[in-house]
Amino acid sequence: MRLRHKKGAENDILNTPFCINSYKNGSNFTYIDYFDLFKNDKPVHLELGMGKGSFITKMSKKYDNVNFIGIEKSATIVLKAIDNLIKNSDENIIDYYDEKLLSSYNNLRFMCEDIENLDKIFKDNTIDKIYLNFSDPWPKKRHENRRLTHSRFLSIYEKLLKKGSILEFKTDNLQLFEFSLEEIKNSNFGLIDYTFDLHNDTKLNVGNIMTEYEEKFSKKGNKICKLIAKI
Repeated sequence: MRLRHKKGAENDILNTPFCINSYKNGSNFTYIDYFDLFKNDKPVHLELGMGKGSFITKMSKKYDNVNFIGIEKSATIVLKAIDNLIKNSDENIIDYYDEKLLSSYNNLRFMCEDIENLDKIFKDNTIDKIYLNFSDPWPKKRHENRRLTHSRFLSIYEKLLKKGSILEFKTDNLQLFEFSLEEIKNSNFGLIDYTFDLHNDTKLNVGNIMTEYEEKFSKKGNKICKLIAKI
């Protein structure tokens, strides 16, 4: 079910220290300085369309040698992701503005932004991995250029990723997955591996961390598809 818009969510996003806001001034963008943001030079991974943040939060706890940035267009959803962090934190954190969030999740940050603006925010050849999890399938043919695996988005990811870096995509939507396979094959990405039934794939399911949608759809019996591509 779609979350109802939270009044004042945009202002809350601007004021919480956990979200990245310094890159934007009105309609003007500046590139993010990863070292200034994380105080280290660890690899940077992005999740595009992070939803309520379950996947990327689990990833940040499992891989403390990586910096993670979760990106979502809706301020309401970003605030929901922060709510979930607060509920699950070991610290006594009571609201969005608490500086302890920064230390409790020191390798994780969120951003409220349109994915079409990524190349204005992140410098070319600086991202080590991109995750696309259960993106909106946009099922109508006339909307296919809105799909996050469409060639116009792949060209953005190609610029951001370091050479030899990985793009991972998961979905339960077979039509979207088949479309994505073709888009990858016609792009500068190389298709490394893929499966139409992730949870029964003894190779690709190793170490798999499920998203909220993945848990929901798999319980319904939906097969989960996954592809891995390299630039």
